Amino acid sequence: MKLNRFSMLLASLSMVVSANLFADDLMMATTTSTDNTGLLDYLAPKYKQDTGNTLKWVATGTGKALKMGQNCDVDILFVHAPASEKKFVEAGYGENRKQVMYNDFIIVGPKSDPAKVTGMTPAQALTKIKNDKANFFSRGDNSGTNKKEISLWKTALSATPDKESWYVQTGQGMLRTINMSAEKNGYTMTDRGTWIKYVSQKGEDNSMKIVVEGDKSLFNQYSVITINKDKCSNVNTTAATSFTNWIVKEENQKFIADFKLLGKALFVPNADK
Repeated sequence: MKLNRFSMLLASLSMVVSANLFADDLMMATTTSTDNTGLLDYLAPKYKQDTGNTLKWVATGTGKALKMGQNCDVDILFVHAPASEKKFVEAGYGENRKQVMYNDFIIVGPKSDPAKVTGMTPAQALTKIKNDKANFFSRGDNSGTNKKEISLWKTALSATPDKESWYVQTGQGMLRTINMSAEKNGYTMTDRGTWIKYVSQKGEDNSMKIVVEGDKSLFNQYSVITINKDKCSNVNTTAATSFTNWIVKEENQKFIADFKLLGKALFVPNADK
């Protein structure tokens, strides 16, 4: 029997309502690099297409993201400070921590390289920057990048030179901090993905270059963590688990690998490692 137009409309509306009943919003706190690079804008439509869920996020430093999780403000974290993440999980605030991808940290500076640190190890370069009193711009925001930078200063000098006039704590995100470094002929540390984004934006106007890279201490792991419902009764564990299972799937790991700017991969998937 053929359906008349009214019956077809009712059937269509029923399908839409049913789909919406099972759709969820997933609230994520994440680091600035997953946002600044455009990765989440790239992933969110595919996630919605595959699951029906809508991904929403707040981009901030990893330290603040972990605090948002502790305060029950979000359902899931996508961050890159493994030591702090493990403490967060051990304290009972998070669960189901899964590796997703990695890139690496690099130190960038003026193309003229006034401190002559190109090719040095991180410890050698930071020591030379300190001795030359060359401008260095730190995010100073307890982000994953800032945590790594502080650990490198402590390895090189046993302390962070936060009282020195040449050491500037911006309190800003990564792209803004790179821009400030370029404006003041200084150095900074960034993740490679954000650096590629910066270069793509600046084009021929880019006055900066990579001066330190490749050291094993510069490895930069990203992971997801579901907020523990025992600590936060309002957390959407179902949606968080759905995202975790989705992002570690082989096809979606390949989707991350295919995310490129200037022909370069910004992140390397490693969920199965």
